[in-house]
Amino acid sequence: MNRVIRTRGAAAKDFVSRHTAGIMLFPYGLLFAMFIIIPVVAAFMLSFTDFDTIRRPGFAGLKNYITLLTADEVFMKKVLPNTILFSLIAGVGGYILSFLLAWSLAQLTKIPRTVMAIIIYLPSMTGGVLLSAVWSVIFSGEKNGYLNYALLKLGMIEKPVLWLQSESTLLTIMLVVTLWSGMGIGFLAILAGIMNVNQELYEAAYIDGVSNRFQEIIYITIPSTRPQMLFGAVMAIVNTFSQSGVGAALSGANPTPGNAGQLIVPHIEDYGFLRYEMGYAAAVSVALLLLIRLSSVGANKLFGSKED
Repeated sequence: MNRVIRTRGAAAKDFVSRHTAGIMLFPYGLLFAMFIIIPVVAAFMLSFTDFDTIRRPGFAGLKNYITLLTADEVFMKKVLPNTILFSLIAGVGGYILSFLLAWSLAQLTKIPRTVMAIIIYLPSMTGGVLLSAVWSVIFSGEKNGYLNYALLKLGMIEKPVLWLQSESTLLTIMLVVTLWSGMGIGFLAILAGIMNVNQELYEAAYIDGVSNRFQEIIYITIPSTRPQMLFGAVMAIVNTFSQSGVGAALSGANPTPGNAGQLIVPHIEDYGFLRYEMGYAAAVSVALLLLIRLSSVGANKLFGSKED
């Protein structure tokens, strides 16, 4: 009996030792399947149906995709152009800004660098709270709104401007708020990468002919921080699309006034949770997934190694 128990115990230990990696990865794999794979597959399948969240989904073929490309004028004329512009400025521009800020902080001594890093990073942690507490007050359409009050005092305007309800200013304000709150974990990763570059590389580079800071950044800093740069690029993409609801939060309406600040995510919410056209919303979400995938591939081409 004891021999059987010892044999089974040895077999169990051998099984664990041979499958340690799989056992350790199982919880992650389970959560990844539950919250990523299953929702993506479900959205893809629902995109081929007519589904109002109440009745059973009915197969609709490519109807939703045809509607998206040919009949949804709001998507083609407002949502898609707004999203592309927002992604270029808030995503690419914000990423370049995060690198420049990280590089600038790396030139400071420890205490000023730490203080400034906290100040820059803090809005990304409290952006949702400060969005309503600060930015909505600054751009309030009332005469007591900070911006209106200052401009009225200076005589630059004659009456209060409805900044958050104006089609000409809403998207610009969204970009300002997003850039202000976009220096998050990607910014810290880039800063850490720059701080850990081997200083001997800079010395060797200057011996080999590097003559200024710009060449130093191009030939030493960026190549030496490729993993952090790639991570920062991915986080910039995620931040750009996760912040896309800022227009509805600022204006207090979804769709935003005149669809001036309407992006893909609020468009999905509009059709899925307000109009209950879940099949069509799923088709738009698939289009969003493709945009994110293309952005990620582009970032990997720029900063990923050949083995990635």
